[in-house]
Amino acid sequence: MQTQQLHFLHNEWKTKDSSSGFSAKEAQLVTLFGSREMVGMTQIYEHVAAQYPNAQIVSSSTAGEIIDEEVFDDSVIVTAMQFEKTKVKAIKTSFSDHSNSFETGKFLYNSLNEPDLAGLFILSDGTQINGSELVSGLNEGNEKKIPITGGLAGDAARFSKTLVGLNETATEGRIVAVGFYGKDVQIGHSSLGGWDEFGKERVITKSDKNVLFEIDGASALDLYKEYLGTYADELPGSALLFPLSLKLEGSEQNLVRTILNVDNENKTMTFAGNLPEGSKVRFMKANFEKLIKASSTAAEKSFQTSKAPDLAILISCVGRKLILQERTEDEVVAAKQIFGADTCITGFYSYGEISPFNTNFKCELHNQTMTITTFSEQ
Repeated sequence: MQTQQLHFLHNEWKTKDSSSGFSAKEAQLVTLFGSREMVGMTQIYEHVAAQYPNAQIVSSSTAGEIIDEEVFDDSVIVTAMQFEKTKVKAIKTSFSDHSNSFETGKFLYNSLNEPDLAGLFILSDGTQINGSELVSGLNEGNEKKIPITGGLAGDAARFSKTLVGLNETATEGRIVAVGFYGKDVQIGHSSLGGWDEFGKERVITKSDKNVLFEIDGASALDLYKEYLGTYADELPGSALLFPLSLKLEGSEQNLVRTILNVDNENKTMTFAGNLPEGSKVRFMKANFEKLIKASSTAAEKSFQTSKAPDLAILISCVGRKLILQERTEDEVVAAKQIFGADTCITGFYSYGEISPFNTNFKCELHNQTMTITTFSEQ
């Protein structure tokens, strides 16, 4: 597997890295991660398409771009992949083409499911889609439990609109899935948070998918504001600093859920993923060192073999970036130190991350995690 990376910054294209033997004409897949304004520019897409004429080009807007061990805003990161033995197939759809997010996920999986399917990588609109329902649809037919990873597009910290595209200028409402086929591709994955939990464990007593009404029979919003104290006046933005830890009934694994919106009149909170009634929740807060350590551990767990992967795609939550601020690059450096110099690193800051907890687990929607997908060929 060979790779090449380009970086568009300050109105200038630069080649950042290129593997020995890489051929632009032989590249099968290109990822294009950048600010909403830039991935929405036709001239950006057309430049990349001209560079890699035979590749599937998938693009996503971001809340920050990752390349090697650096993090940028208002730039475009292009990573081209040339597989030797692996087949790649990509499809796109729009949320409006389906009755709901669950059916969207089913459509994507069924469209790409073939006997030698080895993994799926998903890039989804981050504001119009219900991420939990999308993931449930993807899981519906995945009896082989192939790894499904990816993320929800970002839009800085604006939460206004997000863009995704396949072989076109990125647009709103789009979801793209990339399938990898064959026995030679090795896909690793891991997702970790590193947040501290505090307060007692509580039970969700009223919710509707990703809209939360009550915890322990009382207004969830009132309780949340009580815990936030002075930060309550800054909702919903301050909610990124205090996500919820969610434990589903019958599961020992904890998910992290981030608030997207607050309705003060109806006293509800809308989250990036579902919060089923009967689930247990605890409040969370940031621990800088644990957040950075989680990135390092996620990198370690994403290895499929003792050899460093050829490519690592890092998708981290915008909430982590807002909390870490000037230390944001520390979590990327922590992963880079695990992978070493031979692994090509790309990625972005997202509105949600998609990954199984472990090998042979179904995929889940995560918030506030560092999620890593690695690729190599035997």
